[in-house]
Amino acid sequence: MKRIFLVRHGETDWNREGRFQGQMDIPLNDTGLVQARSVAEALKDVSLERIVASPLSRARETARPLGELKGLPVEVNRGFIEIGHGFWEGRTSGEVEVQWPGLLETWHRQPERVTMPGGESLSDVQNRAWPALLRIAEGKGENIAVFTHDAVLKVLLMKVLNCPIYSFWRFQLANGSITLLELSDRGWRVQLMGECHHLGNPFFREEQRGL
Repeated sequence: MKRIFLVRHGETDWNREGRFQGQMDIPLNDTGLVQARSVAEALKDVSLERIVASPLSRARETARPLGELKGLPVEVNRGFIEIGHGFWEGRTSGEVEVQWPGLLETWHRQPERVTMPGGESLSDVQNRAWPALLRIAEGKGENIAVFTHDAVLKVLLMKVLNCPIYSFWRFQLANGSITLLELSDRGWRVQLMGECHHLGNPFFREEQRGL
C-alpha cells in the first residue's frame, strides 16, 4: 500500500494579509516556520522514504525540517506548484474587484468557470497535479510526503473523491495541515483530511478562510 502525506505549506505574510500568492515566491513568516517544525514533529514516527515539494520556497521551507529530521533530500516537482493567479498575484480581494468587477464573485460562486487573467483555471491545475501524483504513486517508496499548496490539494482531493470542480470551496485546509491518501489494489482512499491537531486551532484565524 502506498501512503502519501499531502502537506499544505506554512503561513506567509501574504496569507495573513489576504493577498493572492499564486506562483510568486513568497517565503514563510515566523508563524510558518513554527508550523514547519510542527509538521516535522507530527510525522517524525512515519517511516518516510521520499519527500517531494513544489518549487516555491514556502513549500520547500515547510519540508526542510522534516527532511533534516529524516535525513532525506527534498525533491522538487513543478507539477505541485500553486495555481497561477496571473495578474491577481500580489493583490487583495478588494484590489481584484476594482480592476475586474464581478470576476471575484464568479470565482467564489462558480470557480469552475474562472481562468485567472494571465493565469490558470482549476482544471489546468488538476490536469498537471494529478499526473504528478500518479507518477509519485507509481515510483519508489511506500510512504511519501508531498508539500504543496491550497488549490493543488483541493483539486487532488476532488479527483480522488470524484467531486466536480465546482465543489472547490467545500474544502478548507489550513496552512501546515496534513492530508493522508492511501492507494491499494482497491483504489484511492482519503484516510485523513486537513489534520491540524499539531497546529493548535488555526481555523479561528481569519486568514485561513481562503481567497
